[in-house]
Amino acid sequence: MTKLCIANGEGLLVFEKKNSAWKVYVKLPKNLGHQCIAIDPVKKDRAYCGTFEDGLWLTDDEGDIWKKVRSFPTKAGVTSVTVNPKEKNDDFGALYAGTEPSMLYRSLDGGETWEKLDEFLSLPSSKSWSFPPKPDTHHVRNITIDPTKPGLIYLAIEAGALIRSFDYGKTWKDRVKTGPFDTHTLVANPNAEGRLYSAAGDGYFESEDYGETWRRIDDGLNETYLYSVAVHPDDPDTILVSASLGPWTAYNALNAESRIYRRETGRIWKEVKKGLPDADGTTASAIIANPKEMGTFYAANNTGIYVSEDKGASWEALPVPWNDSFRAQNVRTFAGWF
Repeated sequence: MTKLCIANGEGLLVFEKKNSAWKVYVKLPKNLGHQCIAIDPVKKDRAYCGTFEDGLWLTDDEGDIWKKVRSFPTKAGVTSVTVNPKEKNDDFGALYAGTEPSMLYRSLDGGETWEKLDEFLSLPSSKSWSFPPKPDTHHVRNITIDPTKPGLIYLAIEAGALIRSFDYGKTWKDRVKTGPFDTHTLVANPNAEGRLYSAAGDGYFESEDYGETWRRIDDGLNETYLYSVAVHPDDPDTILVSASLGPWTAYNALNAESRIYRRETGRIWKEVKKGLPDADGTTASAIIANPKEMGTFYAANNTGIYVSEDKGASWEALPVPWNDSFRAQNVRTFAGWF
């Protein structure tokens, strides 16, 4: 059974296929500012949703019922969340949550108690971090756990740095000169040690040495403001990204223009059109891989949800209920139970 979970301006949306028909359920009010979703690989029916206006929420039944995590130690907006399955107790993976202003918290017991990890705020580059719409602040945009090197965590600060910790967040190494400045999504692959894929506001970047050095790879991209990147765990060499000219065309449905590009290692980026909506009027897609089906990806934007079963070469729209109000919203985050 597949369940897909989307956060947009209308709320937290759960799509489920029942008796060969898809249904949609709005699970949290739309005024909470839903920002991020993470599923716990250790306790697979558990997931977390971070909101900007009302803290952290969780579900223990694959998205049917949600409750607020009242032990979360701050009222700051939750901007990113992830779970580390290799750093766990018997019941849960280690939960990491990032906020605006930038701060990182960790829980080893499913959100009952928390530890603040704030050493990264003393890094030299921190003095220059600034989120352009709110230049007096910045936030943790993305948290990525390296699947091949225990203890290694990547933190993307919007905007200004991609930083690393090799000891579960206790100490940090600052950004490197060749690295991305404004990472929106970072992916690490369990079958390609050291390889990282960054979709950033300043282009597309790859590293093959755990982020020590980076290459910017934009050949073939007509737009270099990148929102999402997806790579299937069993195929490190086929990469999908969503791209726009800038934030005004990526997120604002009134001005939207966005495309999906595909690249195989050693080749240039090529735009994918088959089965996807016209670029004009389409907000930047959030793209995810289905780890249980080789070559299967899902993409979600303001026009609907799309599936590809041929490594992103072609797509078709899922027959999900899609309210007119959804068309006015960009997809902030996308996750799935597979």
